[in-house]
Amino acid sequence: MTQFEPPRMGEPYLLTPGPLTTAYEVKEAMLRDWGSWDGDFRAMTASLRAQLLGLLGDAATEYDCVPLQGSGSYCVEAMLGSFVPKDGKVLVLANGAYGLRAAKTMDYLGRACHLLDKGDYLPPRGAEVAAILANDPAITHVLAIHCETSSGILNPVEEIAEATFAAGRKLLIDSMSAFGAVEIDVAKVPFQALVSSANKCIEGVPGFGFVLARKEEIAASKGNSHSLSLDIHAQWDYMEKSGQWRFTPPTHAVAAFLKALEMHAEEGGVKGRGARYTRNRDVMVAGMRALGFETLLEDRWLSPIIVTFFNPADPKFDFTRFYDLMKAQGFIIYPGKLTVVDSFRVGCIGRMDEHVMTRVVAAAKSALDTMGVASAAPPAAALEERKKLAA
Repeated sequence: MTQFEPPRMGEPYLLTPGPLTTAYEVKEAMLRDWGSWDGDFRAMTASLRAQLLGLLGDAATEYDCVPLQGSGSYCVEAMLGSFVPKDGKVLVLANGAYGLRAAKTMDYLGRACHLLDKGDYLPPRGAEVAAILANDPAITHVLAIHCETSSGILNPVEEIAEATFAAGRKLLIDSMSAFGAVEIDVAKVPFQALVSSANKCIEGVPGFGFVLARKEEIAASKGNSHSLSLDIHAQWDYMEKSGQWRFTPPTHAVAAFLKALEMHAEEGGVKGRGARYTRNRDVMVAGMRALGFETLLEDRWLSPIIVTFFNPADPKFDFTRFYDLMKAQGFIIYPGKLTVVDSFRVGCIGRMDEHVMTRVVAAAKSALDTMGVASAAPPAAALEERKKLAA
């Protein structure tokens, strides 16, 4: 028994990029009802905003925090619709499903977009960004995905930011699955806006996301938004004047998040949380490789958030059965979200530690044995494809 065992509830571990396994104390915080207009809840909202700004360190004075109801994709759309003018153009850097979703969002918004699609294996690099920006002066913004969870790539946002800043363009970051565990220094990554979600590395529950943006960008965004509900300026303006959310807030999720923020600070903040997740990844990856599994990505691109593995080539391997066998042992994994090869994903985040990850590996071995899978090695063609694309 470790301090990261789900206490008293008996639910399985969620080895996903969020929603994820939360602490009992976080669940317990949702047992009280809150009045959305009450002064106590307004104080909770103010505390939430201040604590999230505090994670930016000394640069927090230049930024403000705007929480927004809905899932992470709501916040990404809100960021694009609010901060990109109607005559603006976004360079979307994609290497997985979430970059492609952002490009699709631009289509829905009816705003110009240049898509750089790197496929599933590789990150966008600063030199590529610089070349595209040099050749297209109409591009006003660059959108980077901090951690692309469909593959598990941790993208090099510092070099992307350097190229963007050098070209005089503005950087927007989808840090949905990384913020709170992967340090982002605004001195090295001078972003205009960043979005993340309550149910990721802070280890809260679903219900809202948040935008961290330069105050001057928020002020200048008035009138840009295509949407009443997703207008960041309107949400910010109303909160500044009243301390309240414009529309019904997820009160229980906010209460849970404040407890999660408290536990995040007790663990050592971003560095402490990131260190635990990194250890989770390293123990799990080493164990899975010992069973014959192979990661989609080279080690240098592996994030501490989620890891993608090739499906074994053995014809006795069936992912649906593997999933069910893992669930029966207390672990819910994630199916793959790639277009080129069959894969599955194992998350490293949530209320668990390396001892839990050792049990994950043991459960995977048990599942393989039950299915009669002799080797978890991937198809040779998948490894050749990875080698070719990474060359």
